[in-house]
Amino acid sequence: MELRNVAIIAHVDHGKTTLVDNLLKQAGAFRTNQVVADRAMDRNDLERERGITILAKCTAVEWKGVKINIVDTPGHADFGGEVERILSMVDGAIVLCDAAEGPLPQTKFVLTKALARGIRPIVVINKVDRSDGSPHAVHDQVFDLFAALGATDEQLDFPTLFASGRQGWADDSMEGPRKDLSAMFDLILKHVPAPGKDVDAPFAMTASILEADNFLGRILTGRIEQGTARVNMPLKVLRADGSLVETGRLTKLLSFRGLERVPVETAEAGDIIAIAGLENGTIPDTVCTPEVTEPLHAIPVDPPTLAMTFRINDGPLGGREGKKVTSRQIRDRLFKETESNVAIKVKESEESDAFEVAGRGELQLGVLIEQMRREGFELTIGRPRVLTRENPETGDREEPFEEVLIDVDEEYSGAVVQKMSMRKGQMQDMRPSGGNKQRLTFIIPSRGLIGYHGEFMTDTRGTGIMNRLFHGYQPWAGPIEGRRNGSLISNSDGEAIQYALFYLQDRGTLFVDPGVKVYVGLILGEHSRENDLDVNPIKEKKLTNIRAAGKDEALLLIPPRRMSLEQAIAYIEDDELVEVTPGAIRLRKRYLDPHERKKHARRSDSEAA
Repeated sequence: MELRNVAIIAHVDHGKTTLVDNLLKQAGAFRTNQVVADRAMDRNDLERERGITILAKCTAVEWKGVKINIVDTPGHADFGGEVERILSMVDGAIVLCDAAEGPLPQTKFVLTKALARGIRPIVVINKVDRSDGSPHAVHDQVFDLFAALGATDEQLDFPTLFASGRQGWADDSMEGPRKDLSAMFDLILKHVPAPGKDVDAPFAMTASILEADNFLGRILTGRIEQGTARVNMPLKVLRADGSLVETGRLTKLLSFRGLERVPVETAEAGDIIAIAGLENGTIPDTVCTPEVTEPLHAIPVDPPTLAMTFRINDGPLGGREGKKVTSRQIRDRLFKETESNVAIKVKESEESDAFEVAGRGELQLGVLIEQMRREGFELTIGRPRVLTRENPETGDREEPFEEVLIDVDEEYSGAVVQKMSMRKGQMQDMRPSGGNKQRLTFIIPSRGLIGYHGEFMTDTRGTGIMNRLFHGYQPWAGPIEGRRNGSLISNSDGEAIQYALFYLQDRGTLFVDPGVKVYVGLILGEHSRENDLDVNPIKEKKLTNIRAAGKDEALLLIPPRRMSLEQAIAYIEDDELVEVTPGAIRLRKRYLDPHERKKHARRSDSEAA
């Protein structure tokens, strides 16, 4: 059977997973009476809740006798480790752009990788039914982006489709019949080259995706680069440096049909398959027959730019909510994560019972923490910090910078520009983007963005959109002012009392509700001033035998500020931690005892001096 391997490239929320749903339905991958959830490719709970694709997934459909393997790639740059491997499995790509928003940073990120591999993409302008859409202007923007990224003349001569993934149609012009996606299927067959097949060579493939299955064990997915795979054939696994990892047998060979993996006896070069039977093979090892001596070329993954410290939960409430609380359990889980997620690096920390976890960004590490929380782990997480490097030629200290694209109402642009410049951001471009909006482009140190998103949403009244992309390393930009406000810190153990919180809310913004368990060193809220303040959240009203008019009126509390996991991690300072358990996210001081805090603060001040 003829083959086509194609990836779908798009920015977060531009509709690629919804489009894949309709491709599957119209190609007959589902029975007519089969109940299928929306966004069937996003099978992970976190993906459904956040509306983003985190893990790359493969599916396959048949159209006019040709098998089309479709890979749904993550749209966020934090999951770039997935993207780079996926592009090594395909021969073509569909670049999906929103008809109103146009090409955004994550589209640019994946597209850069695809063009560098020589892929000739198909451009799809999606959501053309949006009232604020301008499909032809977006088409011009995509062409300009291709040119800016150094596309060849062949790549610049890209075919374009106009589509509505939600309505399930795509046509080569805006005036098309708008019936179905057959124009997209036909264009894939015509434009995407069939994989080059060397069936006679010994079998070899690069592992691109690693999963764990309750019945089959470890499953490696990748494209067969050469030869034919057969069930029960002997295999060996080679590292990128040529060293032998293990030998074994191919116990189960799986091919993709719709959303399912089905067992097959053989598979030829060019097809994307999943194999079981290997215990130690991982990404991006070469799986091959014993006669192969050289590993296949594997794509190097961009290095991590951000690190956090994962520690045991040593607070007074530690061990009450989670089942996995020891440093050994945390260590095993983190090192298991590095097997399947090549963009994450883990090493033992200098602190006891702590580990340094490095990744691409706050979102990627936040997703890992959320997954561990749902698995029953208790952790405390330190403030994110960027990973610097030394320039090999000059010896200067360099730090990661990001390109930030901001869409904001014109009335708020002044506040955004001011805040970005305070954080060492340099404006590259400022232009109108339709209506009363402006599009601002900045180059800014990655550490300047830590903790900024919440402030940005406040400054733009929740209407601003900020997208970011790793730009590269540049010389250290100097000190950046952090959070200005101090913390309200509990000086007592017990349960927060409404009476006490009512009088504390004049001191700042509270994070806790009445009845919540508190302990010495827990952060109750943000102080209205720059200094930290120890307060008593369990103080009760003194009772007397005199009842005065107006004294017993209801004490009305302002609703506390709720923080997501990422917001909490970005909010804390160096001397603070986020306590993460299956039931709660709390902020606390690193040193709970006030005397211990003062001692370490004096030591830090003397070292700084």
